[in-house]
Amino acid sequence: METQRATHSGTSAYRARLRAETDPQHFREAFGLVVSSIGLGTYLGHHDEQTDSAYSLSIKRAIELGSNVIDTAANYRFQRSERVIGQTLAELVQSGAIAREEVVIATKGGYLPFDGEPPRSREEMAEYLEKTFVATGICTREDFVQGSHSMSPRYLAHQLDQSLRNLKLQTIDVYYIHNPESQFAGVGREEFAARLRAAFQFLESAVDAGKIARYGVATWNGFRIGEESPEYLSLAEIVETARAVGGEKHHFELVQLPFNLAMTEAATLQNQRVAGKRVSFLDAARELGIGVMSSAALLQARLATRLPAEVRELLSGLATDAQRALQVARSFPGIAVALVGMSKPGHVEENLALAAISPTDASDLRKLLS
Repeated sequence: METQRATHSGTSAYRARLRAETDPQHFREAFGLVVSSIGLGTYLGHHDEQTDSAYSLSIKRAIELGSNVIDTAANYRFQRSERVIGQTLAELVQSGAIAREEVVIATKGGYLPFDGEPPRSREEMAEYLEKTFVATGICTREDFVQGSHSMSPRYLAHQLDQSLRNLKLQTIDVYYIHNPESQFAGVGREEFAARLRAAFQFLESAVDAGKIARYGVATWNGFRIGEESPEYLSLAEIVETARAVGGEKHHFELVQLPFNLAMTEAATLQNQRVAGKRVSFLDAARELGIGVMSSAALLQARLATRLPAEVRELLSGLATDAQRALQVARSFPGIAVALVGMSKPGHVEENLALAAISPTDASDLRKLLS
């Protein structure tokens, strides 16, 4: 029976198959797998069949051109992104175009996902929460912050099972708690710590059950702000929580956070403390053995045009500003995979042209960020 998750041997075989078309540094060893430096994100787009079809074509083209990482979330396009990934991957595996163990699938749980389309009003949103989660005994209203975000074990269990169905998978390779810092809008740090510990206990049990292979946190603000900020997250404290729950062989292995030319804090802001030293997030992740996937490489297309002259000069060999912005993200030391939204095959072809190009020298990149 075929392995039902990404494996080191499977992802290594994918790299070997693409060796002639890709630069040797395009694939990286990270969190026990071989991953492409560019991953396909599925956040943007309308909730309609036309966008579903475009994403399906994009996924197929990305896998053909050397991207074996696909990132999504339960709430992206109201579950439609998960569903199109599941259907497309199933078709590719069935046709023999790809083996399941060659592809890394990451998704997230935390926000209310809705079902196929957004609520039309706050009243409809509240009704969805009540009927789907509170009345069924899955959650209490108190489990949710601002009526939209929860990381209670029973909620995560429900969301994980739903994602498994949507993705048509037996095992999800990476499961993130989505923006855990959202909890600070409703609870203090002591309660947050208790909620995070309970969530990690559930996720360790999900690994034991074979439903996920590893877990992490996908954040927007938490690691990009100072310690004094209300939403601040300490990576060392989160890793210690994982150790307390799962021991030294815990499965908290990844963080996703934004990194791009306009959001450089992961590399430039020394907001983390590790072994008594103040370091940047990327340095902390390296010290603590945590893999990093960066999001928002093009900042939702805002970095796809009109880049500063110094960026264009450094990366003059590339054809477009979109390629230049993505090159910065996928080249920066400490980032295993740079995620970029690609809802059209043309975008895939433009972005994956970088797979044949060596990463830019780190010292040159640091000059850009200084």
